[in-house]
Amino acid sequence: MSTGMLALFAFSPILLAAVLLIGLRWPARTAMPLVYVVTAAVALFVWDMSFNRVLASTLQGLVITIGLLWIIFGAILLLNTLKHSGGITAIRAGFTTVSPDRRIQAIIIAWLFGCFIEGASGFGTPAAIAAPLLVAIGFPAMAAVLMGMLVQSTPVSFGAVGTPIIVGVNSGLDTATIGAQLVEQGSSWQAYLQQITSSVAITHAIVGTVMPLIMVLMLTRFFGKEKSWKAGFEVLPFAIFAGLAFTLPYVATGVFLGPEFPSLLGGLIGLGIVTTAARMGFLVPKRTWDFADAKDWPSEWLGSVEMKLEDLAARPMSTFRAWLPYVLVGALLVISRVFPDIGNLLKAWNIAFNDLLGEAGVSASIQPLYLPGGILVLVVLATFFLHGMKARELGAAVKESSSVLLSAGFVLLFTVPMVRILINSGVNAGELASMPITMARYVADSVGSVYPLLAPTVGALGAFLAGSNTVSNMMFSQFQFGVATNLGISGAMIVAIQAVGAAAGNMVAIHNVVAASATVGLLGREGQTLRKTVWPTLYYVLFTGAIGLIAIYVMGVTDPLVGK
Repeated sequence: MSTGMLALFAFSPILLAAVLLIGLRWPARTAMPLVYVVTAAVALFVWDMSFNRVLASTLQGLVITIGLLWIIFGAILLLNTLKHSGGITAIRAGFTTVSPDRRIQAIIIAWLFGCFIEGASGFGTPAAIAAPLLVAIGFPAMAAVLMGMLVQSTPVSFGAVGTPIIVGVNSGLDTATIGAQLVEQGSSWQAYLQQITSSVAITHAIVGTVMPLIMVLMLTRFFGKEKSWKAGFEVLPFAIFAGLAFTLPYVATGVFLGPEFPSLLGGLIGLGIVTTAARMGFLVPKRTWDFADAKDWPSEWLGSVEMKLEDLAARPMSTFRAWLPYVLVGALLVISRVFPDIGNLLKAWNIAFNDLLGEAGVSASIQPLYLPGGILVLVVLATFFLHGMKARELGAAVKESSSVLLSAGFVLLFTVPMVRILINSGVNAGELASMPITMARYVADSVGSVYPLLAPTVGALGAFLAGSNTVSNMMFSQFQFGVATNLGISGAMIVAIQAVGAAAGNMVAIHNVVAASATVGLLGREGQTLRKTVWPTLYYVLFTGAIGLIAIYVMGVTDPLVGK
């Protein structure tokens, strides 16, 4: 069979997912089981993998899914716990007194608070929190959803305490083979992953610092009385200041601490700096900007959910007490990652599955206490006492979080095993390269050295399909690494810009738009939001691709495996 035909078969599961999810608009819960079946069929009948290896890869995917769901559960549980304790209400109320200027409110709530929530929770949570908060303080529902979607960019690669890197890249790459090659070159997988993490942080910082300005420009252009860009540019100094207040600590933590911290600490530090500056009037425009009177808003701006701050109060609580659980999450994560003795203690409970069904290299493990899910659940238990909660309130939070887990889990039960079959397909009777590598070779031969410009778009496509940076990294990291290997360029850099592109793809992920729209009663108008978010997405992937080209061909960025 020709290389082109093999590449087409290898790409067929991804193509099928695109047709079902985008073309036919099937829900992921219906599409992904079918895509899994097609992937298994291609593996068995085209790649001539053994049934035992396909089954072992499926089991490996299920173990990885359990670890991923544990993180999701912890993140959503903490959010719901704060909702029932009154913590979120206190946090919301604190924002309304900072500035009457809607542009400043959008930057602080959607950008900085959204970045922090992304770092702590991920999985589309920022838009679902920021949108109703903005509506509650007087934003049109459609403007609130747009602002919530635009924050699904720079912080996403390190969302949910680093899950897209820790789980997505780690599970998306053939770490056993790559790790062995790195050892031969005197390096290690840990050092290689840190190189990827640093490149992701630096690239995002360069491209993402202007995102607060883009948010404000779209707010004033589409929802202002004058429909002008000028009103957005009036806040340019403050917007760039807010961008840097997040991206500078974001880069520092990404380079020196690792993938768990950039968005979490960058958002927390930036929020403190910018909120203080806004209260003092630093760089704040003299002219206060607001929407037209609500009675003059077009009907398509309005959602069916009306929110008033006075209706949200649960119990009196200080801002410090409300924020304390998130501060604890950040502190515990830093302590467990920076101090090896504590980290090793948490890693001691390791549920390992080595060489599943006797298949060499098909292994997986779960460390329940060390994974961010364990720390998040520990903080939830602390919050129960810190916020003086009742047992029924915590029970309600657990119930709500479990229902979210079940809906997210069903799709992942098919998506992650599908990815593992693709990755493990390199062991077969026909001695063919794995499916991602086969696709990579064909693309490398067809596109050539300009490929780094396109790599972020591939990542964005994966996020658009799956609604997840993590899943996009799982699907395409090995593919991107394979292209880089065939072109003789840095695989670490290409995987990094894959992760950046996958983050940007969240701005147009239908899953995220639906989730955010649902919180403000705007379901059915997702297309109007997507037509606006597509432009920032294009900016993000094209500039990221240009950075990739410059880094590789002008600055000579390399890694231990180039030419090996």
